[in-house]
Amino acid sequence: MQRFEGKVAVVTGAGGGIGSAIAKRLASEGALVVVTDGNAEAAKAVTADIRAAGWQAETITANIAEKGECASLISDSFALHGRLDALVNNAGINRRGNLLSLSDEDWSISFAVNLDSMFHLCRAALPLMIEAGGGAIVNTASQWGLYPAPNHIAYNTTKAAVAAFTQNLARDYAPVKIRVNAVCPGEIHTPMLEAGVKRSGRTIADLDKLVPFGRIGKPEEVAALVAFLASDEAQFICGSLVEITGAQPVS
Repeated sequence: MQRFEGKVAVVTGAGGGIGSAIAKRLASEGALVVVTDGNAEAAKAVTADIRAAGWQAETITANIAEKGECASLISDSFALHGRLDALVNNAGINRRGNLLSLSDEDWSISFAVNLDSMFHLCRAALPLMIEAGGGAIVNTASQWGLYPAPNHIAYNTTKAAVAAFTQNLARDYAPVKIRVNAVCPGEIHTPMLEAGVKRSGRTIADLDKLVPFGRIGKPEEVAALVAFLASDEAQFICGSLVEITGAQPVS
């Protein structure tokens, strides 16, 4: 399928496990993907992989915790081909702990990366999409933003805010044909998850047993859902929070 032929898509956090899978999926379907991440080397590696497959990608390194860099990211991406069709706000961090164990910095950086960046990126992208007659925004929330897991108060709170932000933005801009949705993944097999598993002393096999479907999710499965929501096939889906969990409950 070439659902994004001739379109430009920006993917934040594209150097990570889920983000790189999203970037590659959109590029495989014809999009020129702007691969952006705070880790320049990781972003360049993903761009190189996309180009090696014969697809289109450009790297723009940005620290999306900074308001000015968010605006520059959107304007530089638009300048590539004079259009911005899809924005995937995927970047996120997870500072673990309960309220008394978190530092002020843990709390503030969680909001800066997980939520404030969406505010600044969407505020820069919306006028371009409105002028073009529409667009798609897909945000990465979390199952934990809907059903909080213990000892992750900063992450859970920011992801709950992402869910609310998504539904508010959708309600406000649906009349101008801008669709805003969020994916809410459960446990997905990424480097971030592997690091957490090692710290806990558990294994991936232990996590697999907790999922009714029989295993945790794959980044490519989240990418497929994001691609669908960003595509014209999802034209009447707006303001949705779509869980992708293998029916795993939060415990």
